[in-house]
Amino acid sequence: MAEGTSAGRPPAGGYDPVLFDLDGTVVDTVELIVDSFRHATRTVLGVALPDEVITAGVGRPLMEQMRRLSPERAEELYRVYREYNHRRHDELIREYEGVREMLDALRAAGRRLGIVTSKSADTAAMAFRAVDLGDRFDAVVTASDTAAHKPSPQPLLLCLERLGASPGGALYVGDSPVDIEAGRAAGMATAAVSWGVFSREDLLAARPDHWVESPAELLALCLGQETPAGRDRRGDEGG
Repeated sequence: MAEGTSAGRPPAGGYDPVLFDLDGTVVDTVELIVDSFRHATRTVLGVALPDEVITAGVGRPLMEQMRRLSPERAEELYRVYREYNHRRHDELIREYEGVREMLDALRAAGRRLGIVTSKSADTAAMAFRAVDLGDRFDAVVTASDTAAHKPSPQPLLLCLERLGASPGGALYVGDSPVDIEAGRAAGMATAAVSWGVFSREDLLAARPDHWVESPAELLALCLGQETPAGRDRRGDEGG
C-alpha cells in the first residue's frame, strides 16, 4: 500500500488530484471490447476465445494484447478489431450509473481530474464524444502520448506533470491489476473499483490501497471519508 494510507482510510482532506483509467472505470466498454475481440479472433484465427482469455489483457494497449494472441498475425487482428469496434462503438458503449454525478461533485469540490488510458488518442476521443464526459477532465494521457504503457508509471507521471501535481496526495482509480501496479509504481495511492471486468479476488491480489463498490463510495473516499467497502477490506486482511 502507498505510504501514509491504509485500506479504506484516506488521508485527511482526501485526495487531489484524482486520476482515472477509462475503460471499465469511467465508461462501460466491456461488451464492446469482448465482442470486438470475438469478431477479430474468429475472423483472423478461426477460433472463439473464452471470455477469461479476452479480458485477461484489459488495461494494456491493444497491439500488445494482439501480439500475445498471435505474434505472426497481430497486425491483422488489430485491424479487424478496430474496424469492428469503430462500427459498433456508439451502439455498445455505456455510462456507468453515478459516474457523471461523482465527477461533477469532485470538480465542484475543487479536485483536479485526469484520465490515464491505454486507449489510443482517437479511440479515447470517440469514447468521450459518445458519453459526453471529456470536459470533466483537466488532463488526458493516452497510449499515443508515451513510449511506455501501464503497468509502467510513465503515463501516470506525465498526467501528474500536466496537472502540475506530484504523486503525494494523488489517487489513481482503475478496474484492473495493471492499473494498481502502475499507480503503485508511480508512488500514488490506488483504488480498485468493483464494476469493471476483473473479480474482487484478482484486484485485491494486486494490493490496492482502497476497494470501492460504487461511484458514491469513490466520491466519499476522494473527499476524505472512510468507505464501508474499505472497512470490509481491512476485515479481509485480518486487521
